[in-house]
Amino acid sequence: MPSLIHLLLIIFVSLLTQGCESQQPPIRVGVLHSLTGTMAFSEKPLVDALTLAAEELNRQKGGVLGRRIELVIVDGQSDETQFALEAERLITEEKVAVIFGCWTSSCRKAIKPVIEKHQHLLFYPLQYEGLEQSPDIIYTGATPNQQIIPSLPWALKNLGTSFLLIGSDYIYPRTANTIIKEILPILKGKVLGEHYIPLGATDMHALMQAIEKHQPDVIINTINGDSNIPFFKALKQLPFIPVISYSIAEPELQQIDPQLTEGHYSVWNYFQSIDTPRNQLFTKLFKQRFGQHRTISDPMEASYIGLHLWAKAAKQAKSTQAQDIKNAINYISLNAPEGRVAVNAKNHHLWKTTRIGLALDNGQFEIVWQSNNPLKPQPFPHYKSKFQWQTYLLSQQNKAR
Repeated sequence: MPSLIHLLLIIFVSLLTQGCESQQPPIRVGVLHSLTGTMAFSEKPLVDALTLAAEELNRQKGGVLGRRIELVIVDGQSDETQFALEAERLITEEKVAVIFGCWTSSCRKAIKPVIEKHQHLLFYPLQYEGLEQSPDIIYTGATPNQQIIPSLPWALKNLGTSFLLIGSDYIYPRTANTIIKEILPILKGKVLGEHYIPLGATDMHALMQAIEKHQPDVIINTINGDSNIPFFKALKQLPFIPVISYSIAEPELQQIDPQLTEGHYSVWNYFQSIDTPRNQLFTKLFKQRFGQHRTISDPMEASYIGLHLWAKAAKQAKSTQAQDIKNAINYISLNAPEGRVAVNAKNHHLWKTTRIGLALDNGQFEIVWQSNNPLKPQPFPHYKSKFQWQTYLLSQQNKAR
């Protein structure tokens, strides 16, 4: 007959074994960003923001549905072909439940067919040119009517009436500038010209010649990635002309040098300088985790809230299956660091507040204007029909061939 101690030991081992057997495997979440190449300049910080969100969910809520989140981080290498290959691998080999990633529109468009083929789910965190929606993509960045379009009346009122458009040579800058060229004349503004450079370009001689030739009141900048460093260095040698950028945020200011960007403007939905308790907590937690010297950008915040939106939808759906998330997320809102955001059920974009920031010499932005309320997302600007925009996109694709 076993002793009491022996019986207690049997019970303890039995309970311990049951606990191990009932432990659920982690939920694998794909993170697909450029860790190398020209776009790593901007994309690496987004991985940190997703890491913070995953650690918060694991620590505060035990993950999602009782399962810890495990990030599977892969490198898109600033190359759209590599992005597509890695998206396929994340879905078929790594068996991730969802993918968070991409910066450039060319990379998003490269993996969009992969996501849709598998009826999987992508969260895309960047402001972009619009003209797209997909049942398999949640767009947590701004549409043109939440970033580009509101900035134009403000610029005409505060900076001048003549504009020079410069950008990287791919779909986002060209489409953004198409929208600008059609809207500015209606607002009594004038476009003096547009000029493009390859992603990763360092030679700014032609751009500086164009600026000296046109003498614009305002420069609209849609250069992406580390080409902004030689651009602002070269621009410093010319008489001051205000620049409005749609892809430069706080981390880029640090890397470019705040002395070079001081006095210029950026347009986003989020700035680190937003003075609310929710944003102050977010900033504090990020700096505690990654260093007091670090800054936070709009795409980082959009990545962070994307994972929290996904987790909230999973909790409501009681599932991490892609289709269940898509059904549940149509009704999700969130008190985000940027303010209240909500998913628009018709197009899977977010209602967001637009803000314009003046770059300061400390690497932060002073918010000089913001919309009164969150703006409804309109991926297809209403001054043309959806069919007309789709025809335009087809023409751009034919030019690229």
